[in-house]
Amino acid sequence: MLNINVKKRLHEGTVIPAHPLALTEDRRLDTARQRALTQYYIDAGAGGIAVGVHTTQFEIRDPKYGLYEEVLTLAIEEIERAGVAESFIKIGGISGPLEQAINEATLLKNVGYDLGLLSMGGLGSDSEEDLLERTKEIAKVIPIFGFYLQQSVGGRVLTYDFWKTLADIPNVHAIKIAPFNRYQTLDVIRAVCHSRRNEEIAIYTGNDDNIVNDLLTTYRIDVNGKKIYKPVVGGLLGHWAVWTKQAVEMFGEIRNAREKGTISSELLTLGQEITDANAAFFDANNNFKGCIAGINEVLARQGLLKGNWCLLEKEKLSSGQSRQIDRVYAAYPHLHDDEFVKSNLKKWLS
Repeated sequence: MLNINVKKRLHEGTVIPAHPLALTEDRRLDTARQRALTQYYIDAGAGGIAVGVHTTQFEIRDPKYGLYEEVLTLAIEEIERAGVAESFIKIGGISGPLEQAINEATLLKNVGYDLGLLSMGGLGSDSEEDLLERTKEIAKVIPIFGFYLQQSVGGRVLTYDFWKTLADIPNVHAIKIAPFNRYQTLDVIRAVCHSRRNEEIAIYTGNDDNIVNDLLTTYRIDVNGKKIYKPVVGGLLGHWAVWTKQAVEMFGEIRNAREKGTISSELLTLGQEITDANAAFFDANNNFKGCIAGINEVLARQGLLKGNWCLLEKEKLSSGQSRQIDRVYAAYPHLHDDEFVKSNLKKWLS
């Protein structure tokens, strides 16, 4: 059962950063900076965090590193220490075959997470029916946040029928749409609107290439002659792992514009600037190969991380990616929150 305060905030919509992994130069967990990242997101005004997801690096589950439980627990400890509101949304990533996924869901529930962000990646031999049965079993353990992950980073194309059936599953409360594809995004929205549980499902954007437009959009879907209105209420984004303070302020502006029904051209221009910055951070020119290292690079430039290191040595900045990050940093100073980080960094690391 989802906490009523969390459910209310989930449906109202909020900023949820996808939490990165802090490492030392020898690729070991940097506990102090891992804790500092969580404090950063809380103090920046985020309404929740998602840990153990793609941005946290799926390799934390590998027995070679054995970091999954430790990283998930550290975040909960910092949330409890900060004394955040009960409505703060705590999301943990779940992946892998059914047995692994059940074990992860059980751990999340026991540690104190509200929802599990359920990845369908890495299960290429499973049919859609298999994936749906897997979802039903995991939903018996913990409330589910569905996840449409783009193909470039391990996702797969899933049909309208898949998403409609998933939306019908009790204890599914939200879906993150992150296929980076307008047609596939629309499949999910249509499917949810046609579900008998359409009012129970909150839609969050994970389309880091279209953040502002998604957040400004309320879909109008015809269901048996009746118009169903479905807004994208918030975002669960790797992009929001950086420059989070400004993202929270931007989200407030977008909500105000949506509520008033007056969308300025300035917001649309801002959206394109954010997409340009995201292209640099996520390494769009190289099919997103440097996306995790790119996020880490920005955090390292701010002092939150010591470097952009990832668990796998092959996960690194692409050729020219650093120059692209230089470019967007210079072009869009109004998007970063360097001064906010600078004024709080000592406190977060103490």
